[in-house]
Amino acid sequence: MLRQSWLPGFPDGAQKVGKGLAILEKDGQVTYFVGGDNYFSHAAGDEASRRFALASLMENGHVKAAELERAPLNIPHRTLMNWVGQSRKAGPSSFFRPAAPSKPRIMTPDKSAECARLLSEGKRPSEVARQVGVKESTLRKAIGRQAVPQLAPLSEERVESEPASTKSERSRADAAAAAGMGTACTRADERIQAALGLAIGATTRFEASQDVAMGGLLAGLPALCANGLLTGLGRYLKLPRGFYSALHILLLLGFMALGRIKRPEHLRQTPPGELGKVIGLDRVPEVRTLREKITLLAKTGDPAAWMRDLAKNWMESEPEEAGYLYVDGHVRVYHGEQAKLSRRYVSRERLCLRGTTDYWVNDALGRPFFVVSQPLNDGLSETLLRDIVPQLLDIVPGQPTPAELNADPTLHRFVVVFDREGATQSLLGRLWQQRIGALTYRKNVKDRWPEDEFQEQEVRLPAGGSTRMKLAMRETRLGADANSLAVSEVRRLTQSGHQTAVITTAKQLANTTMAGRMFARWCQENYFAYMMEHYDIDGLVEYGAESLPGTCTVVNPRWRELDKAVRQTRQSERKLQSELARTALNDDGEIQKNAESVESLQAVQEELTRLLSMRKETSRKVTLDSLPEADRPSQLPPLNKILCDTIKMVAYRAETAMVTLLRRHLKNEDDARALIRELFVSAADIQPNAADHTLSVKIHRMASPVHDRAIAALLDELTQQEFPHPETGARMTFALV
Repeated sequence: MLRQSWLPGFPDGAQKVGKGLAILEKDGQVTYFVGGDNYFSHAAGDEASRRFALASLMENGHVKAAELERAPLNIPHRTLMNWVGQSRKAGPSSFFRPAAPSKPRIMTPDKSAECARLLSEGKRPSEVARQVGVKESTLRKAIGRQAVPQLAPLSEERVESEPASTKSERSRADAAAAAGMGTACTRADERIQAALGLAIGATTRFEASQDVAMGGLLAGLPALCANGLLTGLGRYLKLPRGFYSALHILLLLGFMALGRIKRPEHLRQTPPGELGKVIGLDRVPEVRTLREKITLLAKTGDPAAWMRDLAKNWMESEPEEAGYLYVDGHVRVYHGEQAKLSRRYVSRERLCLRGTTDYWVNDALGRPFFVVSQPLNDGLSETLLRDIVPQLLDIVPGQPTPAELNADPTLHRFVVVFDREGATQSLLGRLWQQRIGALTYRKNVKDRWPEDEFQEQEVRLPAGGSTRMKLAMRETRLGADANSLAVSEVRRLTQSGHQTAVITTAKQLANTTMAGRMFARWCQENYFAYMMEHYDIDGLVEYGAESLPGTCTVVNPRWRELDKAVRQTRQSERKLQSELARTALNDDGEIQKNAESVESLQAVQEELTRLLSMRKETSRKVTLDSLPEADRPSQLPPLNKILCDTIKMVAYRAETAMVTLLRRHLKNEDDARALIRELFVSAADIQPNAADHTLSVKIHRMASPVHDRAIAALLDELTQQEFPHPETGARMTFALV
C-alpha cells in the first residue's frame, strides 16, 4: 500500500528539508513541521532537544539521513547514525541526561610549553612524551590541533656539545653516586619522577663518552632490530610506568645475549654505568630488578604469540628455506631440587636424567624459527603432530592450494626433516595424510644394494657450494601389511662401503635434493652445541616450579616397576638356560646339579609368567590426578623461558646476519663468528650530535690489520644503511677509531 503524501502548507519562513519536513526558527523557538502539522518545538540553542527531535524524525520515517546531510543542516552522516543508535539503545530520555563530569586536562598550558621547548631542541615526539609524562598519541593529537606552540628551532650555535667523558671520570662519578641513590644512579631527578608516577619512563639520552666498555654492542643494534627484537612492543610485550621501559629491557637482554652475559646474575661482574651508556641510560638495572621486569613482560604479555609472529615473519622473508624445516629435540638437564621433573635419556651424557625436552624448528642453515618445550616425555612423534605441525600449517608461506593438492597426488605442502627417532610408518603416514613430506634416515637397514647401482653425482648444499656423492634411488614401502606406506629411498655409498639410507614421502624430490637436505641436518646439532656454549640455552631464567594439569598422562609408576621386574626376570631366565645347556654338553655333569638347575629355571619361568600377567592387567599410562601427590611430576615456569629463548633466537639470527656480511672479507665461518664476538665486547667512543641528529660510534681496533680491514668494511656497510636509533631517531654511523 502506497504511503499518502502530506498536503503542502509549510508556514512562511520555514526551511524545507526533504519532501515532508520544514524547520522554522522564530521568536527564540525552533519548530519542526511535518506537512502542515507542528511535530515538535524547543528553545533555540537547546542542543539536547535538537538531537532528540532529528533522531525521532528519522526513526519515524519523516526524513532521511541523506536529506539532513545536505544543506541547510549539513550534519555528518556518522553523527546522525550515532543519534539514532542512542535513541534505540538508551531511549529518548538519554538525550536529556546531564553530561558526565569532564576529566582534568592532560595537556595543561605548562605541559604544552614544556613540550614546545623540547621539540624546538630537535627531540622526537616519542622522547618528548616520555620526558613530560604523557602518551605519544596525546602529544601528537595536541600538535595536530595546534595546542602546542611552535617555537623556532635552536640555532647551531646554541647546541653546544659537551666534552666527551673519560672512563676514569665516569668511574669516579658512578662511585660517588653510590652514596645517594646507588652506584651509577646519576639521573636522580628522572628516577624520582618515575617513582612518583610523574613520568612514563626514562628518556634515552646518549652522552659523549670515550672508551665505553662493550660499546661495540651498538654495532649489533641494526641487526637486532632487523630481526624483530622490538616488534612485540605494545602488542605482545608491555610494562607499567617505571624508569626502565619495555624497550630498555629488550635492548638490554639483546645486548646481553650478544655480549655473552648469559644470565642476569652475571651483570654483577659488569660495570652497570658502562653498559648503561650503551643503552642511553645512566646504568642498567640490578639483577633483582631485571628479573622482576622479565617476569612482568612474560606474565602481562604473550611471549608465545610474539615467537609465532616472529617465526612467520622470518619464514615469509625466505620462503624457499621455509620449505624444509628441521625438527629435533634437546634436553635441558635440571639439577635443582624445587621442581620434580620426569627423567629422560640424554644422549650427550649417556644417562637418564631429570630435565625438559625442547623441540626446536630450524632452517637448513641452523637459524631457529621457534621452540616447543615439553615437561613430560611425550616423544618426537606426539609433539610433532600435536604441537608443531598445527603451527607450521598456519605460518609456512607458499603452500599449495587445496585444488592443486587434489590435482597432483604427489604434491607436498612442505618437508619436515628429523632423525631416526621419527622414522616410523605411523608418523610418516599421519604426516602425509596432511600432505606434509617427511625426510629422515631409515632404521634397521639389513640389505645391501649392488655397488654398480650407485652413480657419482654433484650435490648442492643448502649453505652454499657443492660436493660429490655416490647415490642410488629406489621406490620402496614401509611395512608389509595392508597399511604399508610407499616412500622414495636414496642411499649413499661411502668410501668404506657403508650405505646410508634416506627415505621420504615427498616423491617429487630429486635424489640429490634428498641427500643434500638430509645430510645438512647436522646444522641443528651444531646449533645446539653453539647455543649451549655461547647463549646458555640450558640455563634457568626463573627459579621455582609449577604444577601440571591433572589430565596429562604419564607412565604408570606401578607399570614401570613391573616392567623392570619382567626384564630382570627374563635376564635370569636366559642365564639359567645357558648354564643348563653348558652342563648338559659336559659328559661329566652331575645329575643332581642338573636337576637343581631345572627346578630353578622352572621357578623363574613361573615368576615371569606371573609378572607378565600382572603387567598386562596394569594400565601403562595414567593421568596425573590419579597419582599420589608425592609421585606427580611438575614443570619449570615456562613464560620467562619462552621470552628469553625468543630474544636469544633474535640475537643468534642477528649475529648470523653480521657473519654473512663479514664472510665477504673472511672465508672461514668460524673465524668470522669469533671476530664478530670480539667486535661486540670491544670498547667504543660514543659521540651524539644534536645539530646533525646523528650518533657516532667509533670502535676500538681489533687484534690484527686483517681483522681491522674486515671490521672496517662491515662498519661501512652498517653506516650506509642509515639506521635510526629506535628511541632517539638519531642516524647511527660506525667506524674504527
